Amino acid sequence: MADIPQSVLFCCDYNATRSPMAEGMMKRFYGRGTYVQSAGVKSDLDIDGFTISVMHEIGIDLERHRVRSFEDMQEWGDDLSTFDLVIALSPASQRQVLELTRFFHLEIEYWPIMDPAGIGEGREARLTAYRQTRDQIRERMTARFGVPLYG
Repeated sequence: MADIPQSVLFCCDYNATRSPMAEGMMKRFYGRGTYVQSAGVKSDLDIDGFTISVMHEIGIDLERHRVRSFEDMQEWGDDLSTFDLVIALSPASQRQVLELTRFFHLEIEYWPIMDPAGIGEGREARLTAYRQTRDQIRERMTARFGVPLYG
């Protein structure tokens, strides 16, 4: 079992698809002993409905997820420098994290996770793309933190 940090931040472009998926899975699979949050470079979208659907399939409820940007995060009292590990799920979020944390000592990882938004024609094809993204995140999470303890 890999060491699980005390605090993890997942980030992507809008905090509407990939990073909420990762936040929800981390909390569900590894318990509440780790402080887990997510953020985006921007926060001008709502949580994606397909994201809610595919996470519901594995017993994770994201309907009440509040989308937030790095800027929102700081306004609400979460300082990037307090996280032990930041995992960027998109190139834009990786660049933003590196810029915002250049004076801090914290671990940053980049997981290249597919953005399913706009992939597929029709509901079933879109759900398939979102499931692939969810499963990519789960595989990376298991490789990084070990077999889930819960759920």
